[in-house]
Formats: sequence, C-alpha cells, structure tokens
Amino acid sequence: MQQQFTQQKCVTLQKITDNKVKYEEIRCGKEVLKVPRAESYGDCIKLMRSDFYRYTGQKASFIKMLFSRHKTFRLNFWLRLSSYRGWAYYFTKYMLNRIRQHTNIDIIETTRIGFGFLLNHNMCIVINPTAVIGNNCNFSQFTTIGANCGNAAVIGNNVYIGPNVCTVENVSIGSNSTIGAGAVVIKDIPQNVTAAGVPAKVISNKMHSDFIQHPWNDICA
Repeated sequence: MQQQFTQQKCVTLQKITDNKVKYEEIRCGKEVLKVPRAESYGDCIKLMRSDFYRYTGQKASFIKMLFSRHKTFRLNFWLRLSSYRGWAYYFTKYMLNRIRQHTNIDIIETTRIGFGFLLNHNMCIVINPTAVIGNNCNFSQFTTIGANCGNAAVIGNNVYIGPNVCTVENVSIGSNSTIGAGAVVIKDIPQNVTAAGVPAKVISNKMHSDFIQHPWNDICA
C-alpha cells in the first residue's frame, strides 16, 4: 500500500503544450507543478536565459551567456544545452561532465528542472536524477536530494534550500517554502512555510520571498 502511494505521488499526470514549449504536470503534495521539457535547442536557450536572469537580473543573448564569466552559471549553461539530445549532444555533455568534476556538483542532464534554477555556490551539490524541481528554486552548497529506492523529492516553485540540507526518498516540498540549513527532510513539507531541524519540522508560517531574488515570472514565454 505504501509503495503504491509513493508511486502515485510522483506520477506524471499529463503532457501539455504551451506556446511551443512542452511541459509535464507533476503532482507535488496538494499542488500540481508545470515543469518544462526541452525538445529543441530553442527550448534549451529559453531555460538557460531564465537561469541567467536569476543570477544577474538581466536578460541576455545566447552569445552573452556563452561568454559569461559567472562560474556557477557555467554549469547551468551546459546542463541546459545537454537536456536536449540534438546534434551537439555529445559535446555539450562532455562539457557538462568536465564542470561537474571540477565543482563536485552532481546533476545530470535528464533531471527535470523548471525555469530559473539557481545554485548559490559553485560546490558540492548532489541531485538524484529522479528528482523534480519547480521554477525559481535556490540550492545551497552541500545539499543532497537523494533516493535509494528510485524516487527522489518533488520540489515546488520558489523554494529556497539552505546549506547542508538532505532530503530522503520521495518527499514533497511545497511551493514558496524555505528549508533551513542542516535540515534532514524525511516527511512532506507544505506550501508557504519555513522548516528546519533533524528531522525537518515546520517552525514558522512565514515565507521568505526575499531569498528568491530576480524570480523569472515569464515562465510561458
């Protein structure tokens, strides 16, 4: 019974098309996330541009992003380009793997990640490829989104995850929530709260929207 519930919680409800970008609707607790899927290099650039905006507050051309000196964004750049298996796939994946080795950031190109993905520091982050990440999420250093049984966490929109956080198996973290430093998340966290501790518990109903700087709101562009 528990296994059936776990599988249901991460189930993809349907694929939809919106402004030529394909999305999946994925359940996250009581809400449904709309997560984009790159099916062309144009889609990759849209996702990449949203990430660049999160880092800098600026919209940029492909050339500006290609030659950006922002160290953390470099991983985003090759991660997004690798998410589409086009003619340049093997080169983009090679570049992604080089940056992963230098930074100890373990994120692979098949991970489902929404618009505006921001890594606060360029070091030591592990995200299981079965995880689902919504729009405008922040990940801090030494964070692990892990799973031993095949299904990792589903993380909503506008979620801030502090340093040294670990999520265990198929939990959901609701949109607009904050996970404090050092937390170990073993149960679902609802929307619009702050959680901390080992194991993580809700400690406040206050949102920290100021932690999500330069949110990308044009998610259907």
